[in-house]
Amino acid sequence: MSPTLLAALLGFAFVATVTPGPNNLMLMASGANFGFRRSLPHMVGIAGGVAVMTLLVGTGLMALFEAVPLLESALRVLSVGYLLWLAVRIATAAPVADRTGDARPLTALQAAAFQWVNPKAWAIALSAISLYAPDRSLVSVALVAAAFTLVCFPAISLWTWAGTVLRRWLTGGARLRAFNVTMALLLVASLYPVLGLGR
Repeated sequence: MSPTLLAALLGFAFVATVTPGPNNLMLMASGANFGFRRSLPHMVGIAGGVAVMTLLVGTGLMALFEAVPLLESALRVLSVGYLLWLAVRIATAAPVADRTGDARPLTALQAAAFQWVNPKAWAIALSAISLYAPDRSLVSVALVAAAFTLVCFPAISLWTWAGTVLRRWLTGGARLRAFNVTMALLLVASLYPVLGLGR
């Protein structure tokens, strides 16, 4: 891969992972509700999950979707259902003072697994392979996955940090509830462009 194409890939990976979407909205909510340090496993899981997904998409899953288009439709239905469930959980999250011991941010494994029902992650992985590894060779696919590994964590950290900044303002229970409901509504709204609901 030429230096120019590599720079374009890194730029694509940064823009794709820093722009609003389910991962970043959930991280902002996690930062506001749990703080940056407790949200670190969530961030690690996202970065690792996106990289692994990109690698697997490039080494076979993309061809499977092309061969069996019904799988893509089934994935969309599953993704929408899961994101709506998550939105309800975020909207109804209790303020810190009212929480039971069960309240905690996503673990690294949960965040990595979430990528498989995250429509934006699928769109990013499929686009990245199509644009930057069209031959789907192991070397080019691994390079795309490595670019996401390098860029994703710093990009998503900005959202968690923004949540921690808001946390200071969200000291009252009513403010935190309003924030969580807003994040839940934005999470639902993030489905609109990714799923092509406006077409």
